[in-house]
Amino acid sequence: MQEFWIFFQLGLKHVLNLQGYDHALFLIALAVPYAFKDWTRILILVSIFTLGHTLALLLSVFNIIVVKTNIVEFIIPITILITALYNIFTAGKSAKNNSITFIGFVTLFFGVIHGLGFASYFKPLLSGEAIDKLPNLLEFSLGIEIAQIIVVLAVLLLSFVVQTLFRFNKRDFTLVMSAFVIGVVIPLLIDSPIWKR
Repeated sequence: MQEFWIFFQLGLKHVLNLQGYDHALFLIALAVPYAFKDWTRILILVSIFTLGHTLALLLSVFNIIVVKTNIVEFIIPITILITALYNIFTAGKSAKNNSITFIGFVTLFFGVIHGLGFASYFKPLLSGEAIDKLPNLLEFSLGIEIAQIIVVLAVLLLSFVVQTLFRFNKRDFTLVMSAFVIGVVIPLLIDSPIWKR
């Protein structure tokens, strides 16, 4: 049971860590177009992201996929930027009510990218044969899922407060938050180690 809490808390801290805020930034960009009434849709998207993240860690643990950290750490901010730009271009349009298939597929792919970015840190924490690492991986993923739900609830609550108290409409809130995310992520791209050879 103690080992469960170790990996569960590691999953929580991975998302809620203020120093590694790229995960939270992606969740903010993913959640801002939605409201509390869309809770099933956003919960599905968050779970799809966790699935992609877990799949990437699984493939890494079994040495099926090995990628250079610099490349993945450069692609992660791009996934955040694409999500925020998508919000800007679709803000106020009815696309959010359409099929979840496209955004779900993109979210799964982005989850894989984010998982690969964490794999080099996560793999050394696990001991034993690859098959023995599965319970710890699932415990970690459960922590990730709970932390992601916390971030999404915070975004939805902020959205509700801003729209109710300050009379922002949903479109304006989406534009402002997406622009904020873009403003934070562009320096990450500029400072990426990939430019320093």
